[in-house]
Amino acid sequence: MNPSEKKIMERRSFLKVSALAGGGLLLSWGAPNQAQAQGRGGAGAPPPNPNHYIKVAADGTVTITAKNPETGQGIRTMLPMLIAEELDVNWKNVKIEQADFDDTKYSGQNAGGSTGTPNNWTPMRQVGAAGRALFIAAAAQTWNVPAAECTTASGRVLHAGSNRSLGYGELATKAATMPVPDLAGLKLKEPKDYKIIGHTQTGTDVKNIVTGKPLYAIDVKVPGMLCAVFEKCGVFGGKVTSANLDEIKKLPGVKHAFIVERPDVTEAVLPGEPGLENGIAIVADSWWYAQSARKKLKVVWNEGPRADQSSAAFAQKAEEMAKGTPQRVIRADGDVDGAFKGAAKVLEANYSYPFISHAPLEPQGATAHWKGGKIEIWANSQTPSGGRRMVAQTLGITEQDVTLHQVRAGGGFGRRLNNDYMVEAAYIAKEVGVPVKLLWSREDDMAHDYYRPGGWQFLKAGLDASGKLVAWQNHFISYGDGERFVSSGAMGPTEFPQRFVPNYKLNASVQKLGIRTGALRAPSSNAFAFVIQSFIDELAHAAKKDPVQFRMEMLDSAAPVPAPPAGAAAAGGGRGGFTPPGINPERMKGVLQLVAEKSGWGKRTLPKGTAMGVAFHFSHQGYFAEVAEVKVDAANKVKINKIWVAADVGSQIVNPSAADNIVQGGIIDGLSELMSQEITLEKGRVVQSNYHQHGMVRLTQAPPAIEVHYLKSTYNPTGLGEPALPPVLPAVANAIFSACGKRLRALPLSKSGFSWA
Repeated sequence: MNPSEKKIMERRSFLKVSALAGGGLLLSWGAPNQAQAQGRGGAGAPPPNPNHYIKVAADGTVTITAKNPETGQGIRTMLPMLIAEELDVNWKNVKIEQADFDDTKYSGQNAGGSTGTPNNWTPMRQVGAAGRALFIAAAAQTWNVPAAECTTASGRVLHAGSNRSLGYGELATKAATMPVPDLAGLKLKEPKDYKIIGHTQTGTDVKNIVTGKPLYAIDVKVPGMLCAVFEKCGVFGGKVTSANLDEIKKLPGVKHAFIVERPDVTEAVLPGEPGLENGIAIVADSWWYAQSARKKLKVVWNEGPRADQSSAAFAQKAEEMAKGTPQRVIRADGDVDGAFKGAAKVLEANYSYPFISHAPLEPQGATAHWKGGKIEIWANSQTPSGGRRMVAQTLGITEQDVTLHQVRAGGGFGRRLNNDYMVEAAYIAKEVGVPVKLLWSREDDMAHDYYRPGGWQFLKAGLDASGKLVAWQNHFISYGDGERFVSSGAMGPTEFPQRFVPNYKLNASVQKLGIRTGALRAPSSNAFAFVIQSFIDELAHAAKKDPVQFRMEMLDSAAPVPAPPAGAAAAGGGRGGFTPPGINPERMKGVLQLVAEKSGWGKRTLPKGTAMGVAFHFSHQGYFAEVAEVKVDAANKVKINKIWVAADVGSQIVNPSAADNIVQGGIIDGLSELMSQEITLEKGRVVQSNYHQHGMVRLTQAPPAIEVHYLKSTYNPTGLGEPALPPVLPAVANAIFSACGKRLRALPLSKSGFSWA
């Protein structure tokens, strides 16, 4: 455990042990202390009864609680695996329970940023190790032998000297009376001794998924429940002027129909959530009745000032801004202008990428029940803490009056970091006084997303006589206001290749935007990798160098990591803290070498029209390099023959099959973004309405093989949900160039006449 992890553990965590009714042990892992648990104001509650991570019944049944939201990333299986490994129980005998949200009992109950593994790798194993130590102590006392003479295996404590053993269930009551061990002093298993970690374990929900059992938010049913839809203006911030609600209320099954009026949300397109928006709620006996009535709505909207925005106008404005002086300089290293003057070759290229919708298979929705001045919610939020806070603020209650049950999500990809749908369900439930399930339609989901921001990058680079990259300049054009970018619309001062080219300059300009934006899987990186790695490929060809060799030479030229300024906070510290560049060139070179080796880069003769492309990217603490073999025919039909992936995410892959699954899923996701996904605006409204206009890779279009290799390093494990996605876009685009000679600089590729074969 590194020093920062140790401090977090000492500050935030403690163990409690108590007996279960009827015999057994309950091992609890408490997170914040009372002052911290108060969180965002309000009176502090008494010290909480901590939520349970481990329960061992007298019959030996082991139940492990998974604390984080499950959105398809496998966290509901992975976190209990960490506990079970150190507890030393048989995985086949473990039951898993999903925790409700409660930040007085747990910390870090969220899903996003590929943080589940790095944040929980040490704490969850310590939970299991502490439980194991308690059982050993109980057995040693029972036998009157030193604890050091006892070992464990498959939920039993063993004493080799006397050939005795006791099951955890037999020891549970006594273990509950043992003093809690010092977490920092616990000895964790060596990787060679792992029986669960590093071995494929079937996801705990897989059987229920394939047999169609209710699992998701869309499946929730509550006695006496009504169903709701919520109609909002297609232009963000629009308000209802009039509507035929009297007619709607007379339609079959309709119980309620009313206008929701909220304050203006002018600033909501900048980072943050607008909360409850204006619209019309229809509540009926079934969702079918509610949606059918909705189709007969006749609404006059006051669309407000955003109704004149369009994608065409944004693109025209960006071109004008590119010709002018940038609004500001984000970073300037060396003498860029001087380096361009002395360069043997100078290249310029303009890249663009569109807004994208998250479009998870399960549209947004939640169930809420208002009773006795409190609200109970069933939702699939990635940030339940933010959802609870918004609900409390909207309903005028305290956060302690919000009970939030975490339900599995049918995908999230960053969309469920925002909780607008949860607030809508809660508000409607309070208005009608009975349980209500709100469900968006697919069209709602696409029209009212927090979109991945589009943008433009106007690039210029210089090569010296030897083909070495000596200068890099980027005029980055995004959305925002002044020096504020919209959510997920910024480019930071340490974006690659900063520190890997001696003369570097990043300029930025922004234009105002009238739709919401937010984090999409691998935020920023999902667009930046395409631009940066495609342009690097252009430079490699201009330098007449092999693309892998050119990248290796770039990685070999890294400037030293700068020292923190005097008086600066530690790396990764709080506001104003100094955070040095995160990329480790040796780790990136390792995965680049590995993917070149596994793909046979430069060693295979390919038929005409078939070629390979390479790219790498560092994001969310993951190092990924990818090679794509692609065939392009005369009609610009693209067929991917194979993709090779090399990844360095630390010392351990917790669940190998789940890891491969999430990496391969990220690749498929990236291919969809590459070829066909785009959100455009006309008159302030989103044009696209469903998957036929915002396409996903079909089964017949997917690569027949995605080969994944892991390069294990000495670093603690990090996540896989996001970093696999970014490199696949430029890897395929670079392969297309090598196959047919067409350099593609705008996403999606369908705009340039390309499609999947």
